[in-house]
Amino acid sequence: MFSWLSSKEGEDVPAVSNGSRGGTQPEIQELAVSMLPRVAKAILPQLKGGETRGRLAQLIKGVIADIAIEDRVELNLLDQRNLVTALLNRFIDSIGGVDALARGDSAAAAREPEDWADPGLEPDETPVRQISPEAAAQANALVLYEESDGDDEKARPKTKIEVAKEHLQPLLLERIDAGLAAKMDRVDLQRDVSSIVGELMQEEQIHLNQREKRELVDDMINDMLGLGPLEELLADDRVTDIMVNGPKQVYVERGGKLDLTKVEFRDNAHVMSIASRIVSRIGRRIDESVPLVDARLLDGSRVNIIIPPLAIDGPSISIRKFAKKKITLDVMERQANLSAQMATVLRIASRSRLNILISGGTGSGKTTLLNALSRLIDSRERIVTIEDAAELQLQQPHVVRLETRAPNLEGTGEITMRHLLKNTLRMRPDRIILGEIRGEEAIDMLQAMNTGHDGSLSTIHANRPREALTRLENMVGMSGINLPPRAVRTQIAAAVHMIVQISRMRDGIRRITHISEIVGMEEDIISMQDLFWFEYKGEDRNGRLVGDFVSGGVRPHFTSRAAYYGLEQLLVENV
Repeated sequence: MFSWLSSKEGEDVPAVSNGSRGGTQPEIQELAVSMLPRVAKAILPQLKGGETRGRLAQLIKGVIADIAIEDRVELNLLDQRNLVTALLNRFIDSIGGVDALARGDSAAAAREPEDWADPGLEPDETPVRQISPEAAAQANALVLYEESDGDDEKARPKTKIEVAKEHLQPLLLERIDAGLAAKMDRVDLQRDVSSIVGELMQEEQIHLNQREKRELVDDMINDMLGLGPLEELLADDRVTDIMVNGPKQVYVERGGKLDLTKVEFRDNAHVMSIASRIVSRIGRRIDESVPLVDARLLDGSRVNIIIPPLAIDGPSISIRKFAKKKITLDVMERQANLSAQMATVLRIASRSRLNILISGGTGSGKTTLLNALSRLIDSRERIVTIEDAAELQLQQPHVVRLETRAPNLEGTGEITMRHLLKNTLRMRPDRIILGEIRGEEAIDMLQAMNTGHDGSLSTIHANRPREALTRLENMVGMSGINLPPRAVRTQIAAAVHMIVQISRMRDGIRRITHISEIVGMEEDIISMQDLFWFEYKGEDRNGRLVGDFVSGGVRPHFTSRAAYYGLEQLLVENV
């Protein structure tokens, strides 16, 4: 039966005794009614829809154990089992208010969590049914958001771990040397921090289970050493891009699709702290005087950071993750990014030292394809790569990697791609790989391709092969060299042999949509022919696009060049 214990503040708190006889049914129901709002708030964030009674019972059991400790409620096994059953039935029934919202009955759905419980409803009268995904989502909207301090936006209440972290982290920093901690091995630091956090929890009388304590320690270490909330996303191999749009909105790309994550920062200052940590590692700074920075992480991931006053709504961080998995043409063929015949022709083109321009939109896979083609280069060749932020993964032993440099605070010391490209010509390269053509360096790249550096590779932003040539022509004009249009086009036609167009389609899959060959000039127009293209036919029941990689059936213009390398017969068989 119920007994009463005195709390620290001198208030009387209801409890169930540890006697052999459990609490009466009305007493259990009364306790269930009082606990229901807190139980609902705790378990709703964990619901994904279609939950079974067994799953809900396990969640409720864990929550009431924490509430019992917090409220100093003593429960024997029988009381605990009866309380779980009562809360389970009342919670399932309470979702009916959420279902009403889905039906448009806003008055019925607007009930507060405290109103959901009906004291007169006995457990056996409660309908047993699964919670639909829609009901779970709407319940989250009703319960989890409340007014933030002095802000018009809705913000979710802080979790136990977040509250504990906010309270304990300053105390932790008082007991450790942050500078020394930054130099420690992560495993050793985790052991030491876990021990100190355990002591602090006892001193501050904060109750967390072992799982919650591990999460708390990991969060603290990520803030001290890593990139805080972003660490779990960086560790997820399925994530290819991370986009931070302020403290409460973090998107990722998985499988070619963008998803909003549950990852959040505390505030704008927290985002700025992580941004400063990223750029400080490469000897840079970001503040109002330098509000835009390109950088890279220790693993090679590319980062762009932009802050106010340029970013109106707060700091923004964009991370293009460094691919740990090595992508080859064989892998791309298995993933249906291209056909077997297309892969063979690209291998022959690379072996035949064609100058290849890879065209595509942002995030279409240009750099991945460039890496795949670069793997076909002979290991005895000297390769020089030029990039804004080094992300190419060449496997050859003889590689010189060059990277541009931004100007310093006085506005001097900038080293552009054009500077590096001119210097590269004095380094006796066999092949030049330019990460991306985006400006005046286009004229220097064309001249390099025309002066004995065959087999060079680069990428360009464009939606179609013909548009890539137009953009290249416009970039030559940015160099300040006054050439007539025909002269520029003649130089392009002589320098670039092939354009490979890649696209990220609406089903999230990246496909090579065109392999186009430049065959020369017809009057003032660059003449091209498509060797292959992707022909869209529809989509299947899973939303995946259906189509064929079609061969143009034409004889490649570079057949004679392939014959020089002994690859003519193989080329003819695959087009």
